[in-house]
Amino acid sequence: MKLYDTPLAPNPRRVRWFLAEKGPETWAKDIEIVTLNLIKGDQRDPEYVAKTGLPLAPVLEFDDGTCVGESIAICRYLESRYPEPNLFGRDPQETAVIEMWMRRAELMVAHPVMIGVRHTHPAMAALEQQNPAIGQSNLESGLRALKILDRQLAGREWLAADRITIADIVGFIGLDFGRMIKLKPPEELTELVRWHAAMSARPAARAGMPAPAPAVAS
Repeated sequence: MKLYDTPLAPNPRRVRWFLAEKGPETWAKDIEIVTLNLIKGDQRDPEYVAKTGLPLAPVLEFDDGTCVGESIAICRYLESRYPEPNLFGRDPQETAVIEMWMRRAELMVAHPVMIGVRHTHPAMAALEQQNPAIGQSNLESGLRALKILDRQLAGREWLAADRITIADIVGFIGLDFGRMIKLKPPEELTELVRWHAAMSARPAARAGMPAPAPAVAS
């Protein structure tokens, strides 16, 4: 298989983190990593788009040529192929709870923070027709939603289960993408700050770390 990856974007980072939690010894023999340069437009190459359907990453290409995009779809496949450590749920109830918090983390925090960064960081102008007002509105929405995660984390180590799951990965990477605009968890959200520190300390956090943002000429 081939995994089309890029170091700058948060969605490919989800897959890199997921693979790191699984451990390279479980998958490295099966998956070739192909790195795309989004700034140079590798994702818009006609041959790439013809097989992937969209000029996006990540994409997992199977040996028969079938391509699966979308980070969560890729992670679900990887979970089924490499089931341990479990990151999506061990039984129907736990799976539903993890799904719920993954969706909340994605829709209420990760997505608005990503949109905010894309519309306000100067380096993103190469990829986005920016609208600062849209960016600021989304950032404010994402920051408000952090209170929900903070309440959920009270008295528990992780968002959705007794261990790290895909919900934690999605929430953390979405929030951490805000580093590009120096966004940090508000200090008054003490449970969130504790969780953020624990996530940052995991070896998988370093494996999933994007490259520094490109410098912008003044």
